[in-house]
Amino acid sequence: MSYALDERSRFILKAIVQNYIMNAEPVGSRTVSKMDGVEISPATIRNVMADLEEMGYVEQPHASAGRIPTDKGYRFYVDSLIKIPVLTKAESKRINRNYESKMTEIEKIMESTSKLLSYISNQAGIVLPPKFTNITFKHISFVKMRDNHVLAIFVSESGVVQNKIISIEEDIRQEDLDTITTYLNNEFGGLTLKMIREKIIEIMANDKREYDNLLLRAIDLGKKVFFEGRVKEDIYVGGATNILEQPEFIADVKKMKTIFKALEEKAKLIKILDKCIEEEGIHIVIGSESEIHEISDCSIVTHTYKYEDSALGVLGIFGPKRMEYPKVIAIVNYTAGLVSKILSGKNEES
Repeated sequence: MSYALDERSRFILKAIVQNYIMNAEPVGSRTVSKMDGVEISPATIRNVMADLEEMGYVEQPHASAGRIPTDKGYRFYVDSLIKIPVLTKAESKRINRNYESKMTEIEKIMESTSKLLSYISNQAGIVLPPKFTNITFKHISFVKMRDNHVLAIFVSESGVVQNKIISIEEDIRQEDLDTITTYLNNEFGGLTLKMIREKIIEIMANDKREYDNLLLRAIDLGKKVFFEGRVKEDIYVGGATNILEQPEFIADVKKMKTIFKALEEKAKLIKILDKCIEEEGIHIVIGSESEIHEISDCSIVTHTYKYEDSALGVLGIFGPKRMEYPKVIAIVNYTAGLVSKILSGKNEES
């Protein structure tokens, strides 16, 4: 474990990780000895490397090669970062420009964010759309479309818009939809979706004879809108092709195909990201920690984004374990804060 390492071992392990991240080549003792500020002989470094390998922090790809970090080695390095790095003003402005236009549709915010994270990190950007349980409902409108289909336009207190096409068993007139709209807005305005769901369940538990047909249809439409768990049971992935450019994957087509398959299926990533929602702030999953074989050569750096004080979802960067963690952490941390401001209606200053 990391606390068992002495100061010299910790220094050399960090040097191996940083050098491998930079060059994607196994790191030898002479490479470490030539680094700035290093006053340790190559022979001593070799002995320390052997000890680190025995403890599981590094491994040797083949007999004549230097060492590369294991998942345990990367974990030591990440945990040794004292604080979250800060982006430069130029980098933060670059991110801010992505949100200068007033975006309110949640799908556009999520898609734009995944592309931004990919572009600025040169990795894959991933965003798990929000679970709207804790968002406060402001207004809903229903628009009659083709037979047996209605467009529901949901607006949160923060101004975020969600559109959903609902299929209904019986056709309904626009005048009746307007009446239903007025009822639902009066009945549920200002409540969180969690509170609305509880109230609908309570209403449905009462004797149906107490309600006229239109009110029953209002509750039925409300149930179809408000019981939706997430905007989409999906994730947004931007820039997945950036993985093609990583040296460790270029030479291994089979490994690359396996990673792309995991990104396309998405269900396994959603499972990981759902767990990340429970973490406050930055959360890093390294290699085998994901317990998903297909992405055991990759890491995921995430941060929750919020509405007021409630976590809605997570956004992050997906790439090889050999990623520049301090920079990636800074990007994810800053972007999550900005998205939280947008969803909470507090982004005027940016």
